[in-house]
Amino acid sequence: MSKPAIKPQGSYISHFSNLVKQHGGINLAQGIPGFQPPKELLDALRSVISDDVHQYAPSIGNHNLIDAIHKQYASSYAVERDNFLVVQGATEALSLIYSYFNKILGDDFCTLSFEPAYESYSQLPSIFGMRFISYPLNQDFSFSVDELRNTITSKGVKVIFLSSPGNPYGKVWSKEEVGILIDLANELNFYLVFDAVYNGLYFDNPSYIPLDEISPNVFYVNSFSKMLCITGWRIGYLYAHQQHRVGLRAIHDYIGLCAPSVQQVALASYLATYNYGNDFVANFREKVKANFNNLSATLSKLGFYIPPTNGGCFIWAKLPKGITDGFQFASELYNKAGVAIIPGEHFSKNHTGWVRLNIASPAHEIKQAEERITQFLSTK
Repeated sequence: MSKPAIKPQGSYISHFSNLVKQHGGINLAQGIPGFQPPKELLDALRSVISDDVHQYAPSIGNHNLIDAIHKQYASSYAVERDNFLVVQGATEALSLIYSYFNKILGDDFCTLSFEPAYESYSQLPSIFGMRFISYPLNQDFSFSVDELRNTITSKGVKVIFLSSPGNPYGKVWSKEEVGILIDLANELNFYLVFDAVYNGLYFDNPSYIPLDEISPNVFYVNSFSKMLCITGWRIGYLYAHQQHRVGLRAIHDYIGLCAPSVQQVALASYLATYNYGNDFVANFREKVKANFNNLSATLSKLGFYIPPTNGGCFIWAKLPKGITDGFQFASELYNKAGVAIIPGEHFSKNHTGWVRLNIASPAHEIKQAEERITQFLSTK
């Protein structure tokens, strides 16, 4: 019997990805793309590096970048340019919005997200000493409107985080489902934070974006990190109703100030010249989809259960029958096969027998990981 693995005090994602960085192996743990950014974007970066762009950017964002973002959305939605705010990645957007809620709601509200929940959704309330509810979906991955309404009212829920496609589970929420949540938000007076970081990485049909009607109860978050494979550039943005504009900007001035200036200038030039990067994103999307199809087919043959998945960068999988400890499995898989993945308990205490695998890497790396996982399970 293997010796029980020692669990880290901090993030499992940092723990397992750091093992690869220190000792080598295949990193399917950290949610980073394994591809280079568009060549044209790197060329744009080189072309501006000697310009006068090395001081603080405008706190609301580089004006050309905001113009590019607004133009992209204004072609489909009645959005106002001044309601966009460029920030240091989606992570700052989420923390900025939560800080704003803490200011306007006080210190006695509850946050909810659907299981399995991305770590920021649960950790932000924890940092602030607030309550968090990890809300389970039904067996068919839907939710009961009446049961959710009861939970919201009885528990004092004032914030719901929703990601589509999701992380770690790549559920793409339908227009009908999102519409129900928005109606509930307006009816029960809570805030819905819609995280669209993986929006361009759908497998079949485009993900719904809730900007048809701009409700004061809906906040929209997105980023260029995943879509253009630039997680290290730290450029994200949010959109909110104009009544929140002043409050959000005031907090951003003190906890973020501005996103990196040089990268904003280069990105604005690239987006304006190359159709907002849509061709690159389409190619990236096809690679991720192919990886999902190939690896999920092998894992299913090995006894894993993979729920219906419609997008994102991950495979969310239940371990084969008889294997119930995801952390022990992930630890042994790395120690014996050199493949790093994330135990499901990192995202939900009710998913200890699940794991998350990042599939946004070149096909040969996914194939190599597939072979190592197969060999590892043959010895158990």
